[in-house]
Amino acid sequence: MRETERIGSLKGIGEKTEQLFNRVGVKNVGDILRYYPRGFEIFDDPVPIGSVEEGRVSTVAGSVFRRIQVSGNQRMRVTALYLKDLTGTLKVVWFRMPFLRNTLGKGGVIILRGRVVRKKEGLVMEHPEIYYPAIKYEEKLHTMQPVYPLTAGLTNNAVIKAVRQAISCVRVKTDILPEEMSVKYHFMPYEEAVRNMHFPEDKEYFAAARERFVFEEFLVFILSLRRLKETENRAKNSFIFADQEKIGKFLKALPYRLTDAQMKVWNEIKADMQGEHVMSRLVQGDVGSGKTVVAFLALLLSGLNGYQGALMAPTEVLARQHYENISDMLKDYNLPLKAELLTGSMTAAQKRSAYERIQSGEASIIIGTHALIQEKAVYKELALVVTDEQHRFGVRQREALAGKGTMPHILVMSATPIPRTLAIILYGDLDISVIDEMPKNRLPIKNCVVDTGYREKAYAFMKKQVAQGHQCYVICPMVEESESLDAENVMDYSQTLQEEMGDTVRVGYLHGKMKQKEKDEIMDAFGRNEIQILVSTTVVEVGIDVPNATVIMIENAERFGLAQLHQLRGRVGRGKHQSYCIFMSASKSDETKERLDILNHSNDGFFIAGEDLRLRGPGDLFGIRQSGILDFKVADVFQDAKTLKAASEEAGEILKDDPELEQPCHLELKKHIDSRIQKIMLETTL
Repeated sequence: MRETERIGSLKGIGEKTEQLFNRVGVKNVGDILRYYPRGFEIFDDPVPIGSVEEGRVSTVAGSVFRRIQVSGNQRMRVTALYLKDLTGTLKVVWFRMPFLRNTLGKGGVIILRGRVVRKKEGLVMEHPEIYYPAIKYEEKLHTMQPVYPLTAGLTNNAVIKAVRQAISCVRVKTDILPEEMSVKYHFMPYEEAVRNMHFPEDKEYFAAARERFVFEEFLVFILSLRRLKETENRAKNSFIFADQEKIGKFLKALPYRLTDAQMKVWNEIKADMQGEHVMSRLVQGDVGSGKTVVAFLALLLSGLNGYQGALMAPTEVLARQHYENISDMLKDYNLPLKAELLTGSMTAAQKRSAYERIQSGEASIIIGTHALIQEKAVYKELALVVTDEQHRFGVRQREALAGKGTMPHILVMSATPIPRTLAIILYGDLDISVIDEMPKNRLPIKNCVVDTGYREKAYAFMKKQVAQGHQCYVICPMVEESESLDAENVMDYSQTLQEEMGDTVRVGYLHGKMKQKEKDEIMDAFGRNEIQILVSTTVVEVGIDVPNATVIMIENAERFGLAQLHQLRGRVGRGKHQSYCIFMSASKSDETKERLDILNHSNDGFFIAGEDLRLRGPGDLFGIRQSGILDFKVADVFQDAKTLKAASEEAGEILKDDPELEQPCHLELKKHIDSRIQKIMLETTL
């Protein structure tokens, strides 16, 4: 069997299961070999019941104490028992499994494995796996069982079976690394590495296999970016940008002075726009560092020179907010330019009149979503496109806009705090500027890390803030209740919180499964203070600016990465009022305490990124998942920084010796690079 054969050619995978695999990006047999687990269940010896800890998955052995009880209604039956050993007794519950009363009531030792949570009655193990008789657990003892990313209808067992079959059936597995590179870095042989990525003999074997594929991912990614940069980034600048006196007057009239870092970055952007080649620049700045005003200066330079500039936002709500802020600044500072809004939800008549003003050149600054580059949007002379990291502006958009006129300058704004040395490698197709200084008028956010026992006090504090006219966010890791995970969920939480807060406070909720229109309506209502407390998943990570929001409480903070927690915290502290961030953790582990302590004592995203890098180390099996352009399967830009640098150096050597990748040892690598370039182009298509 070849890697190119469709996944449905494996035994036991029918049409429906094939569609489920396709949904998670597995189209052929080669894809399943690279569909790596998101983690592993490591089956250690059972621990004494008296030593189980809140927030941890534990394995316990004991006998059933007292009667097994079944309670609840038809929709949700809860089975409860008490498990006892010589060190103590533990309450255990299962959802929708009433038949267990007959299965487990026969006596003998049973082994249970599940997450332990704290409830009013004390520690409880929720919905554990059952090993009865106990010998069933011994079969898994000291093994690492893969846990795969799934979609509704696709089970972990189905993926395991498909992977095992693919490993045994594929005769020639394609190694894309040149042989001398594998020898140089002492990489595990390819076939052995594939097997140990899925079914490792132990942690050491997995670490060795992972290192090989991390290097491969970085090498392909860096080579792809460098080849992209060579082909598209040297276009000649066909615009003439003269210095504008009105920009100097605008800066003097502002009620605050730009920081030295903002001025430095603005001068770099201006030099690019006045330079010989088309600008491709990334501006990195921490949450609240003032990137937007720098982008506005670039749009002013474009508009005041008679050209047009476009600002792309990830959501309609954010686009509208940018439009209102920019329109106000143009009016308040007597700047002779007109702003235009263009979004997908506008009526046909509204779009027609917007298109007319854009085509005639009456509109100098155009703000919107992906609607900005649709066919009907014709620009008089578009010279600058400002976009954000989520919508990296790629080859296809440039071609689309070049078709409308001349190749525009590109400015990408990023709030992801990546250490500069890594950013230079990762954003190889862009020049990099960093705003590493916060505006003087911003009050630092006050942080606190607490356990779940603090929740009542936190609610009282939020009530007080709402009574003073402010608003709050609550972040939960999940949308709905899960039988397998103990974590707060948006749907139940918002209902409980509404009951807690009473009728005078309106609680709203937001999550990624909602339609974009619903999300926009909720964020709009929150922006207008029609909703006082917003319960949300991480979908608010990139949201509108709500200066009136002064509190964010993050439930199950131990479940988020440091960088993501920092981004979430950036939703508050955007106005003149003191703001607060409450990190609520159900875990008592020293590791969690150390991680959250970093956020408790620092609001500096670049420092946090560096600490994240220090703490992760080789002990983590898998790193955080980056989104969009940095979406690696196993690699982590922080944890694997050394490997990233090594791959970057090797990429330089390869391109120096074989710029077109025509040597036989590079042909397989070239195929993957061409595929990755296509993926980057698709990811950057709005």
